[in-house]
Amino acid sequence: MTGVAVGDAVPELVRRFELADMVAYAGATWDWHRMHYDPAFLEPRKLPAPVVDGQVFGALLAEQVQDWLGPSARLTKMRFRFKNLVFADETVRCTGVVTAVDGGLLTIEQKVEVVNNGGDGRVAVAPAGCEVRL
Repeated sequence: MTGVAVGDAVPELVRRFELADMVAYAGATWDWHRMHYDPAFLEPRKLPAPVVDGQVFGALLAEQVQDWLGPSARLTKMRFRFKNLVFADETVRCTGVVTAVDGGLLTIEQKVEVVNNGGDGRVAVAPAGCEVRL
């Protein structure tokens, strides 16, 4: 992609996490911690629903950028910090903006917010971002 400039918005990525998706992800990543699927484990810990695995947010942020820039773009660095838990049956929105362009290297700042029922605005992941070589 050519013509990317500082201030350009990365197209949003919106994803809902159903329990079946979370179990499939646990199987794919071999992460079978009970907090991701077991109500009996969650109840004494006062968690309202199974917790989305934190690794998935790195995957979503990478997917957001790759969907926008295409298969030739290469993520060379990624960083993200968790702010709040995300639970089964919640929807998140990944947003981003280009903050620097240096030749073929882009710097992008991103974040993930929970957007249930029109948007409660709870930040799940921030700060976050990546560097991408075009």
